[in-house]
Amino acid sequence: MQITATLVKDLRNRTGLGMMECKNALVESNGDIDKAIEILRKKGIAKAEKKADRSANEGAILSYIHPGNKLGVLIEVNCETDFVAATADFMTFVKDIAMHIAATNPLSIRREDIDPTLLEKEREIYRAQVKAQNKPENIIERIVEGKVDKFYQENCLLEQPFVKDPQITVKDYLTATIAKIGEKINLTRFVRFQLGESLQK
Repeated sequence: MQITATLVKDLRNRTGLGMMECKNALVESNGDIDKAIEILRKKGIAKAEKKADRSANEGAILSYIHPGNKLGVLIEVNCETDFVAATADFMTFVKDIAMHIAATNPLSIRREDIDPTLLEKEREIYRAQVKAQNKPENIIERIVEGKVDKFYQENCLLEQPFVKDPQITVKDYLTATIAKIGEKINLTRFVRFQLGESLQK
């Protein structure tokens, strides 16, 4: 059976996992989504989502300075135990996210963290753009919300394509890492510094 992009997307939506993990599971299950989920669960990958309600009070604060010393990131990432915080897998993840932030300059970690005032200004700009194109009134808001969704994808850390593998999002990478280490991980906060610019969160 041919594994279509739609099938892979459906499995991704149901599991929150990366594209390749979903595709491999679908190949193994011959395109049966329920069997693919079962395969992922047996491998322990699908358990990552179930860890979301556990507390994460350990972790690490890490600094990343980009070559040239004109750009830096300070990030806090939490996990459940100090044992996991000291592992190579966890520290690799933290470093990767710090480098990603340096490269992409996200405004926030999640959608709900975006400043509502900024969001409303963006909506006003999008409305003006769409009205200038003489679009029918009944579809203006739909187009505006589509543009807002794109704004979230470009500016929210978890929704950005991961710089080391643009086929997956940062959330996909987070989910895969949770599955690998077996603990909840929280991207808690970050600050990005660029020489000559005001402080950005």
